[in-house]
Amino acid sequence: MTWSRALKQTARSGLTIERIKLTPLIAIRGSVGVAIVIALCLWLGDPTLAVSSAFGAFSSGIVTFQRSMRPRPVLALAAAGALAVSTFFGYLAADHVLAFVLLLAGWTLLAGMAWAIGPVAGLTGTQTVAVMLITVTLPTSTLGALQHAALIAFGGLVQALLIVVFPVRPWGIQRDALADALAAEADYARRLRQDPVAPFDPAPLMDARLASAVTPRQARRRPVQLHGPRGLAEQLRPVLASLADPVVGAPVHGPQRDRVLDLLHAAATVLDAVAHAVRHGKPVRLPPEAMATLEVPESGPMLTGAARRSAYRLISLLADAVELTDEPVQATRPTTEAERGHLLRPSVPRLVPAALRALHREARWSSHIFRHALRVCAVAAAGYLLGTALAFGHGYWAPLTSVMVMRPDFAQTYSRGVARFSGTLVGVAVAGGLMALTHPGIHVSAGLAVVSVAFMYLLMRTGFAVTSACVAAYVIFLLGIAGEGWEQTVQERIVLTLIGGLLAMLSYALFPAWETPRLRDRLAEWLEANGRYALAVYGLYARPAERRPRQVRESLLDARAARAAWEETEARAEKEPVRHRGLSRTAATTAGSALATMGRVTMILEAHLPAKDAEPSPGADAFAAALRPALERAAHAVREREELDWSALRAAWEEWNAGSDGQGVALRAADLLLDALDDLAGALSRGPGGHNRAARGSRGNT
Repeated sequence: MTWSRALKQTARSGLTIERIKLTPLIAIRGSVGVAIVIALCLWLGDPTLAVSSAFGAFSSGIVTFQRSMRPRPVLALAAAGALAVSTFFGYLAADHVLAFVLLLAGWTLLAGMAWAIGPVAGLTGTQTVAVMLITVTLPTSTLGALQHAALIAFGGLVQALLIVVFPVRPWGIQRDALADALAAEADYARRLRQDPVAPFDPAPLMDARLASAVTPRQARRRPVQLHGPRGLAEQLRPVLASLADPVVGAPVHGPQRDRVLDLLHAAATVLDAVAHAVRHGKPVRLPPEAMATLEVPESGPMLTGAARRSAYRLISLLADAVELTDEPVQATRPTTEAERGHLLRPSVPRLVPAALRALHREARWSSHIFRHALRVCAVAAAGYLLGTALAFGHGYWAPLTSVMVMRPDFAQTYSRGVARFSGTLVGVAVAGGLMALTHPGIHVSAGLAVVSVAFMYLLMRTGFAVTSACVAAYVIFLLGIAGEGWEQTVQERIVLTLIGGLLAMLSYALFPAWETPRLRDRLAEWLEANGRYALAVYGLYARPAERRPRQVRESLLDARAARAAWEETEARAEKEPVRHRGLSRTAATTAGSALATMGRVTMILEAHLPAKDAEPSPGADAFAAALRPALERAAHAVREREELDWSALRAAWEEWNAGSDGQGVALRAADLLLDALDDLAGALSRGPGGHNRAARGSRGNT
């Protein structure tokens, strides 16, 4: 992709207005928190303190809107605490330009590294830098700095108290995550009726797993409806795929296929009903037609073999899903000792060691997080010095813009830069014009600031351009409370915002951290993870008595995480103005489809694991023994741009096939697995027609 095309796409994405569900009650609650702290400080008679406290409440409210499974009050308090600390240190160094620049650079470096901990931590770090740049312009003493910092923390405390006193849809994020996973399973069942090998995106299941991890305190109060259905959704997915698959399930045509289609439709209906019950906290309501379909028929088309086993398993799992969710909405489930080690989220103090490990892991030159931290550190310092040197005054607008728009990847930085400038232009024009025409007093400016923040909270998920316009108006009205005239901020804010955005974009062009060169590494990691998953499953066929389902489960989660990392890298690489010389876009897409098929085949095989007392399979043992070294060589070949060779693995399969009747599920799955690996080799082949050999419609999921 050329630079001009990349810039055009990122600009268009930055200006896109998204249509999503609004949350007016939550927006009202957040804006009320801002209004309370402003009113209290104005009642005490100090407008500058009102500005500081308002920034604390405002930023704490923003953090609580992020998609985090942590309790909202904890997020508000953590954000307010970080803002208070950054503001206090900023005040101490504000009188000395060199000291403040050094503090700004160091703090911005830490804020940039916070993205290694997670997106919420990265956003909080960005907010601390932004608030530091704004509030230190308000004159005060050292004792006043402590007062400002305390009021910023107080703003976060008010937001946390409002969340506790006026909860809006408790456990709403967890309910939505679980309901989305169940709805995705329902959609998958419907698509399998049209395409027996339809792909499945595991992202909803990954989100549901994150949402189901709770602290011990949360676990004691978790509603019954949120305990159990996620595990059933995980078990349903391979059963649905196995039932619909034409190789290990029912034939493509005939009465058995008709029975499978009816079962898939009924499963989708039940899963939708369960998802609706979980999302809204209501009992399950099932149509009688679906219940009749899920009963074992006394006559008519009957399934046989593996399809019959899958059908019985599907009916059992659906019954369990309905029973688990059809519970009193307010009932809670106590946490037993056996449950404490399962998906238990660490408390906030125990997050510190994990955060330090994440920072240490990313503190290397090749890390895109570390390069982002260096980039934003240099841009913030340069922007502040440049803004101070210019004759505009209020020079903090330039570094403020840079810090707010910069993200670890190219596409977000450039799209947010365009959105920030366009939104700021609109917000300044509207707010500045209103201030010029009406000359509002302190209390009217405070009211306009609250209205602006209310619109920002309400429309925050519609696009960064809209958010930037509301934030620009909010800052102008808020500074009007402290006596800053609108004519002193409008023109300089536009110019300095443009300078800050240009600095951010220029920094990424001069010091990039492209995702494109990492494609082969991500592909090799996905291949290795899929291989461990396949080895774990075939190991159970080889030695059923040594059954270790936990190993299979962990390898599945690793494969799922590797797929998510690949898809994220591939999506970012598509928007970058660089090319991978050893992997074309077509080859990358085809290779990803081949590995997805590999995961799908293994998942279907997992749905038919043998019992613990079953006979060991020497053929599966030999195939797994050949698969292990073949995968190690293949992963190295993917990274080093060498040809993949699966001849030894094919020979092991042929020997297995020659010594059996060819009807075993494991043997047939191994043949499909080899086809997927051949597709991968064809996609990465550098010979003539390599891509054409690979483009054989590989589809699947992990």
